[in-house]
Amino acid sequence: MSASPSADPKVGFVSLGCPKALVDSERILTQLRAEGYQVVPEYDDADVVVVNTCGFIDSAVEESLEAIGEAMAENGKVVVTGCLGKRAGLISERFPEVLSISGPQDYDSVMRAIHAQVPPKHEPFFDLLPAQGIKLTPKHYAYLKISEGCNHRCSFCIIPSMRGNLRSRPVNQVLAEAQRLVRAGVQELLVVSQDTSAYGVDQRYAAYPWQGREVETRMTSLVAELGQLGAWVRLHYVYPYPHVDQVIPLMAEGKVLPYLDIPFQHASPRILKAMKRPAHAEKVIDRVQQWRRQCPQLTIRSTFIVGFPGETEEDFQMLLDFLEQTQLDRVGCFTYSPVDGAEANHLPNPVPEALAQERFERFMAVQARISSERLRARVGQVETVLIDEIDEDGALGRSRSDAPEIDGVVRVNDGHQLKPGQKVPVLIEASDAHDLAGRLAPSKLNIINA
Repeated sequence: MSASPSADPKVGFVSLGCPKALVDSERILTQLRAEGYQVVPEYDDADVVVVNTCGFIDSAVEESLEAIGEAMAENGKVVVTGCLGKRAGLISERFPEVLSISGPQDYDSVMRAIHAQVPPKHEPFFDLLPAQGIKLTPKHYAYLKISEGCNHRCSFCIIPSMRGNLRSRPVNQVLAEAQRLVRAGVQELLVVSQDTSAYGVDQRYAAYPWQGREVETRMTSLVAELGQLGAWVRLHYVYPYPHVDQVIPLMAEGKVLPYLDIPFQHASPRILKAMKRPAHAEKVIDRVQQWRRQCPQLTIRSTFIVGFPGETEEDFQMLLDFLEQTQLDRVGCFTYSPVDGAEANHLPNPVPEALAQERFERFMAVQARISSERLRARVGQVETVLIDEIDEDGALGRSRSDAPEIDGVVRVNDGHQLKPGQKVPVLIEASDAHDLAGRLAPSKLNIINA
């Protein structure tokens, strides 16, 4: 039974998955707020609950199904959207009474389902929407999604079947959003997509008017423009295409953060070929060394898969050698997990689970040593830290080398009086395998990176 139109319409919201899914959630929430809906934190208070799902790997699928089940049990009026929505049969089989199932970026379907359950009660005399829209991140940083979908067909991935081929946003729309965010107080813009390096390929790099000039829908043009807004700009999901070399000088000049998130995935040419990834690890090593010569402060983070079907001990040793040669700063690793619908499920010679786990532990031990050594080299330096939160032990923040949620933190031991969103100079005094610690630096000391 639908809620009365005279009641204040209330929506509960559960957001799962990657930063790109988080941006989808923010857009739905912004539309809800624009139409006068309240977003409430408790199931009991909601007229309807939206669950934005993830469906990339089996553990994410199960987490999404558990979230849907909890919402059904606690509320009973549930709208499901997101990547798992592409597998509607799986959801409807387990939860036949959900109100609606839609895929990622299908905002219209979500809103129609909410309208059917609880009509909007818009009050035109109030400004319901902040200039930057509704954000699920803290006020001082925000994800800036520049495109949807992906043109790659990696054998372990089903993202293209969920989100479609690459669809780039016009560059002037992206820049206008970024400008609104910075004017609203955002200190850090985290650029995200499925393939940031391919931005604009689908539009043939079309130019759009921006502040009295024409700007191409191209990664390098976008980054150059973002670098003029006065906020930290952090690049995620960057494939190492040749034109990535062009952003390194911008990093060396301090226009954008000297930080690249590049999903290398492996180093063995044979495994990379089976993954349908670029198979030129040697060239990657040369380029990483060249980038660091141009920009010594550069931080590189990456993710890898061990235990991929057919991976031999020789392949795995190539991966360990790659770590030693590239000395990557931040690394995540996953054991291979079959994903329903992925081509890699049919590859021969699966790696036993126990062996994959053993390789994962060896991999992480090597990377922990490398990370410890690289962080130890920063002790004694003064670095700019963006404060995220305050607790009883001081403040927690991030240096230019640290993305939120996935990288390390900087503990500021005497930062009790600081506030989230402040940028402060910190003298680094200690380190471990992941994090740094220090105290507010005397003003007379030089900051090595502003």
